[in-house]
Amino acid sequence: MKLGIIIETKEYEKAWNAFRFAVTARKKGHDVKVFLMGEAVECEGLVHETYNVDEQLKAFIGAGGEILACGTCLTSRQLESTEACPISTMIDCVALVEWADKTVTF
Repeated sequence: MKLGIIIETKEYEKAWNAFRFAVTARKKGHDVKVFLMGEAVECEGLVHETYNVDEQLKAFIGAGGEILACGTCLTSRQLESTEACPISTMIDCVALVEWADKTVTF
């Protein structure tokens, strides 16, 4: 199955669970793409003593997952595109939803 995951939060536990879901889906053999929007573009490097979001984000990439990050959201926060979170557009977000058999949001 092709799963599209849209994450809009950098709240530690919610973002951590979103990436845990993505990692688990990859491990089960699903094709998974994640689109980061709003404050979620700040998830890379996000670490809490209980909820290590960055670790799950890297595990997702290591499992062959793909992440896209909203360019407008990055720019509004003076953030740059990274290898883990390449700059993308709303057209890319729409394409992700069109591509996916199911879309989940966090």
